[in-house]
Amino acid sequence: MVRRRPYKKNDNAHVEQKNWTHVRRLFGYDRYENEVLIPLMNEIYRAYWNPLQNYFIPNMKLVSKERIGGRIKKKYDVPKTPAQRLLLNDYISTAQKAKIRENFETKNPFYLRLELDKKLKEFFDKVDEYKRLKRLTVESDPLLLSGI
Repeated sequence: MVRRRPYKKNDNAHVEQKNWTHVRRLFGYDRYENEVLIPLMNEIYRAYWNPLQNYFIPNMKLVSKERIGGRIKKKYDVPKTPAQRLLLNDYISTAQKAKIRENFETKNPFYLRLELDKKLKEFFDKVDEYKRLKRLTVESDPLLLSGI
């Protein structure tokens, strides 16, 4: 997906800067062409990965940068989860904060991680099966091998 602002040719890197921590870290760099995998990928991402990242894995946010000679000194905030940052935000309503707290209390990080691992194993088993079937189809069809 390419999203960039007009007249900003190097903008794409900033838009998709979280691909490594979110998408690529889970599914790798392969291209998955089987449409059967899409619902499973969405389930993994929405039901297991997002709650784990948003409620239980803290991030450090950059507070300030200061140039000292040729070096840049960076100061970071205390590590907090995205959910904790939302709860500290004044622009979020109390009803939304209550919903975030309720979601947090119903989640179990050990269960999420266990289920995430199971679903990823299921996903990659299906990927391997799809690749094996595709390879067998190409090898068994002489027209595909000849390039016709």
